[in-house]
Amino acid sequence: MKGEGFVWAYSGVSSRRYDSRTTIFSPEGRLYQVEYAMEAIGHAGTCLGIQTNDCVILAAERRNTNKLLDEMSYSEKIYKLHDDMACSVAGITSDANVLTNELRLSAQRYMIAYQEPMPCEQLVSSLCDLKQAYTQFGGKRPFGVSILYMGWDKHYGFQLYQSDPSGNYGGWKATCIGNNSANAVSMLKQEYKEGEMTMKEGLMLAVKVLSKTLDMTKLTAEKVEISTLTRENGKTVIRILPAEEVTAHIKTHEEEEAKEEAEKKKDK
Repeated sequence: MKGEGFVWAYSGVSSRRYDSRTTIFSPEGRLYQVEYAMEAIGHAGTCLGIQTNDCVILAAERRNTNKLLDEMSYSEKIYKLHDDMACSVAGITSDANVLTNELRLSAQRYMIAYQEPMPCEQLVSSLCDLKQAYTQFGGKRPFGVSILYMGWDKHYGFQLYQSDPSGNYGGWKATCIGNNSANAVSMLKQEYKEGEMTMKEGLMLAVKVLSKTLDMTKLTAEKVEISTLTRENGKTVIRILPAEEVTAHIKTHEEEEAKEEAEKKKDK
């Protein structure tokens, strides 16, 4: 009887801890560690991406806005991977640093081997193979990071991708990760105009979505980082907008909102 009691108690303890290991499925067939990683991303700063006819835009919420940081040499949320590609991250920044370093190494290995930039989807897929492995092998945990990639290649032109801790990835016309991402995606579905948007319209849409979804009373350039990827004279140009330009876009958005509210009051 004592032995049976011990077995019962031991099995009870182990069944309560089935979610403590990455490699064990729950009775419902779920990997809880992957879901926990997704939950961590859900509390991270918002990042959104928009693909237009002539560019790709990444906009990210800055959580660390210490005035003593050297803004000239420091970019918190947007990372350049190679000449034709950049990414933005939501989640654990230290995990993101490891993954962006791996992306850069993969891109440089490809460049040395084939003397041309690595195609966007191939680079995303290579990293997702690594992310998937960390959900499968014992002694590891999933990376607590979702990544938005913007890029251009000669095969498909401008591209926007999203990858998750599970290793899943997909191409998007507009998407969002991080805090309040569901509300942001809902707005993008309503406001995004496929095949019609210019860079200026994309930037205004990014500012509009961030102003509605971020947990702050007023959107400012200190709280937002915006980057664009365009083509000029046969070369890809990746540019992080200075604070003055971001402020100008925010001001234009506020003026348009004020006009809309005034028109609504007149109609009433």
